[in-house]
Amino acid sequence: MAKKPNFGFEKRQKDLKKQQKREEKAEKKRLKREGDGGGDVPQADGADDFVPGDPETNP
Repeated sequence: MAKKPNFGFEKRQKDLKKQQKREEKAEKKRLKREGDGGGDVPQADGADDFVPGDPETNP
């Protein structure tokens, strides 16, 4: 005799996955709202002053 599928377990797993996705989306939204951006890497001090070919800003 074949085993019966455990639909309750499958439903719980599906619901947990949905909840995790919702939480990730909310976290992403919260970070965006705070202005964090999430992927920007800050530059070292003075790195934004560098202009190629300009002797005044180049060390």
